[in-house]
Amino acid sequence: MTRAAGGRRVAVLGAGSWGTTFAQLVADADPTASVVVWGRDASVTEEITRERANSRYLPGLRLPAGVSGTTGLAAALEGADDVVLAVPVQRLRGVLTAAAPHLGGSGGGRPAVVSLLKGLEVDTHLRVSQLVAEVLGELPYAVVSGPNLAREIAERRPCATVVASAHEQVADRTAALCATDYFRPFTARDVVGVEVAGAAKNLLAVGVGLAEGLGLGDNAKASVIALGLAEVTRLVVALGGSAATVAGLAGAGDAFATCASTLSRNHRLGVGLSQGRPLQEVLDGLGGTAEAVGTARSITALAEGAGVAMGVVEQVAAVLVQGRDPRDAALHLLSQPLRDERLPWR
Repeated sequence: MTRAAGGRRVAVLGAGSWGTTFAQLVADADPTASVVVWGRDASVTEEITRERANSRYLPGLRLPAGVSGTTGLAAALEGADDVVLAVPVQRLRGVLTAAAPHLGGSGGGRPAVVSLLKGLEVDTHLRVSQLVAEVLGELPYAVVSGPNLAREIAERRPCATVVASAHEQVADRTAALCATDYFRPFTARDVVGVEVAGAAKNLLAVGVGLAEGLGLGDNAKASVIALGLAEVTRLVVALGGSAATVAGLAGAGDAFATCASTLSRNHRLGVGLSQGRPLQEVLDGLGGTAEAVGTARSITALAEGAGVAMGVVEQVAAVLVQGRDPRDAALHLLSQPLRDERLPWR
């Protein structure tokens, strides 16, 4: 990895839309930074280097001069001060295992790890921070989450986000890594709340997509979002996070964007399933990973273990995991017991 004088070395693992967009953010925030995007497809990484473009995932847009691409994991990680995770969650363990021998910052120390991921590992139900600690040991860690639709950010439209870390200095450092005049990061300490909310909102987006595709109306979609966020809040609190996190950018903000936008793959997944199309056929047409599929079983398992009822989430998970008829599930998305709205539903 080449390095401009005085700049940070940043490796972005994942050459999809969000990973490439975050590379742009880093280069815009610090024009002296050297940012290398690692991916498995040589045609994508070579285009990033030669053309400063990623036409597969971000057609029509050009990247800053400080961004390059590679298929060599060791080359991407050489001397990296920050390692940004932007691969699908279900591939993360393998990528981290392969990356472990190559981690060492430009000053010889261990790099900071920055997660852009919104999901849980399907077999272990681990959050990304837990998975990173298990594979790599204790490293400086932060998670970036919020209403972060990659295409809009790549077009440099205004956006706010949350950068959460257990350590204030790590959160501040990561915020500085990506802060631009169009991308405003706010720092937080609630890693649990940010990660759980980011994973769970994907299922809400599928639920809204189901309701939209079936023509159930805006009232139904709004009800799914509101009831779903209440469920997510109870789960976050039960797992040790803060209810305030779910009310902010990483919870409600992210859910509103993901549930409402056709740029959201999870939203489009719900619409596609509502049309009676097979799950794999819909997934193949999305042009990227819909994390709701891998996360569905884990979210419901965490909720069951915590004793938290999640009626909306469970209906969506039944469609994704058990193959339940989308129309039947959609009509039961609001089938909560008649009780005081303020009471915990357990």
